[in-house]
Amino acid sequence: MLTKFVNQSLDNLKVVVLTGAGISAESGLKTFRDNNGLWENHSIQEVATPEGFAANPQLVYRFYNQRRRQLLSREVTPNSAHFALAKLEQVLGDRFTLVTQNVDNLHQQAGSQNVLHMHGSLLSAKCVKSENSFKIESDLELTSRCTCCHPKNILRPDIVWFGEMPKYMQSIDDALFDADVFLSIGTSGTVYPAAGFVDQANQYGAHSVELNLEPSSAQSQFAEKHYGVASELVPKFVEQILQIDVKGKSTC
Repeated sequence: MLTKFVNQSLDNLKVVVLTGAGISAESGLKTFRDNNGLWENHSIQEVATPEGFAANPQLVYRFYNQRRRQLLSREVTPNSAHFALAKLEQVLGDRFTLVTQNVDNLHQQAGSQNVLHMHGSLLSAKCVKSENSFKIESDLELTSRCTCCHPKNILRPDIVWFGEMPKYMQSIDDALFDADVFLSIGTSGTVYPAAGFVDQANQYGAHSVELNLEPSSAQSQFAEKHYGVASELVPKFVEQILQIDVKGKSTC
């Protein structure tokens, strides 16, 4: 528990949070992969690899256009877990690092300012040649072109596909190195390198906590774990952190 770990005041506490699909599921956002390993009835090779894009770009565009439209619909909104993390960031400032495996912008909608999208974003496209990124909200098509090259090149979804290196890895490692608390929310613990963050955090001396609907594949590595829906667990845990008094003791 935090009462056994925290030995400093809230004024110098450093927290790293990793979020996965479980935090967005309650907001009405479908997860990509079903129990059969298919992404909306498509194989990973078809819609989540560079080779799939090269073979059938129209299929890939259509797949991500549908995901983007759903994200931008009125039916999808942040939930209390997103808002709780934004509140924690407001208190801790640059001592709070939010890393997400999700490609939605629900954290930003809830008020989070600095979000490391390690797997990319639905609201971004990138040039296939320069890899420069561009903010988008409309559909991508075969006629979509960059503005960074002459002649202009086609754009692809700015999503980290299988076989590609996730973004911000050095920044994430630096944050884990300094962290007092590592909090993993709504992740399966099966997708690397994110699944290895708890091991890194433990090696660096952080107190590791899992908040999940059910035990993840990495649950045995966490010092503390709580199971249930994110919209209930996350606000409760954030309040525990915020109740650490100026003497460095938890009042909860």
